[in-house]
Amino acid sequence: MLLIVNGETKELEARTIEDVIVLFGLKERPVVVEADGEIIAKEQWPDTEVRPRMKIELVHFVGGG
Repeated sequence: MLLIVNGETKELEARTIEDVIVLFGLKERPVVVEADGEIIAKEQWPDTEVRPRMKIELVHFVGGG
């Protein structure tokens, strides 16, 4: 399915927001998800289905110095 993730169009095999998080390797990291302008709580990831061309923003925190 075509999804727009962080401004880039991606072809992903995902059914839910949680699937997208797993595909990006962010399951165990602190991350904020916005889907079509709405913040999705972590508890809702497994139940929130994605739709073609859904705009998803993944914001995760990176440490460094």
